[in-house]
Amino acid sequence: MTLVVDADDRKGPAAARRPVFAALDLGTNNCRLLIARAIPGGFRVIDAFSRIVRLGEGLSRSERLSERAMERALDALRICGAKIERRGVTAVRAVATEACRRARNCGSFVDAVERETGIAIEIISSQEEGRLAIAGCASLLDPAIPYALVFDIGGGSTELMWLEVAPGRRPRLIDQISVRCGVIGLAERYGGDHIPPARYRAMVEEVAEHIGPFAARNAITERHAGGRVQLLGTSGTVTTLAGVHLGLPRYDRRAVDGRFLGLSDARSIIESLVTLDFAGRAGHPCIGPERADLVVAGCAVLEAICDCCPVDRLRIADRGLREGILVDLIGADQV
Repeated sequence: MTLVVDADDRKGPAAARRPVFAALDLGTNNCRLLIARAIPGGFRVIDAFSRIVRLGEGLSRSERLSERAMERALDALRICGAKIERRGVTAVRAVATEACRRARNCGSFVDAVERETGIAIEIISSQEEGRLAIAGCASLLDPAIPYALVFDIGGGSTELMWLEVAPGRRPRLIDQISVRCGVIGLAERYGGDHIPPARYRAMVEEVAEHIGPFAARNAITERHAGGRVQLLGTSGTVTTLAGVHLGLPRYDRRAVDGRFLGLSDARSIIESLVTLDFAGRAGHPCIGPERADLVVAGCAVLEAICDCCPVDRLRIADRGLREGILVDLIGADQV
């Protein structure tokens, strides 16, 4: 899949006649939008939007979306709705994930979104969330390595997909799990400022307990020992670590997407981040104050995953669910 980012959508008669597709992902932490046109073998992004809304803030305690969280999300979705209208989108799919799956009041929230923004939100299953993530980042998998562990560390849950990979074929999903170990819930339980080493290890162990049976039934550790497993991560946690590793003065998707990060380098960065307090992490340009209380929780999830699949390096995907939606929409249009 070719993904070209070009906000300057050169306007002209031919461009005006081509269909325009929009993919919106309302997650537990972020609201993200991509608008694109199809090009041979992929798509060209003509507009995008991303904002941290923390829709799932407090959800682990109340099982409800708070008024403040819903208003933050609505503010972001109003911007998305305006972009969708301005770009003349011809096909759109807007999905919501773990926060809306769990919240008892998600129905009234989804109704309010459609009433106020014109966007019809679809609450998707964890299985569909995983399928879309794979569709969005599958082109980064190495067909010469027969197995892949693909993961997405979200705000409310973490998705893990175990795939069989072969040259000339689409990756085949063998097994999948969704665990309620997302960065917002973990940070609310374990803290987001200064986290002592013992508390951080407890967080890693909690995540490991959830993913252990999945790793065991797929013999991931044993297959890794034979050099037959690759690791691909798509989430804010892994893209942040890549940005820190590269020493970027500000986050740059083009420098991060598709890059390999050695696990020893990742663990070294994690060790340094865990020793910092909120202010110390917030001062890094690739983290900032909006992620400073969440990044350590994401690191704990990543460490637990790497412990069960200790490959030499991790491939970073700054793509996933939204790109998977676009692949689906463009494929359906071409059919």
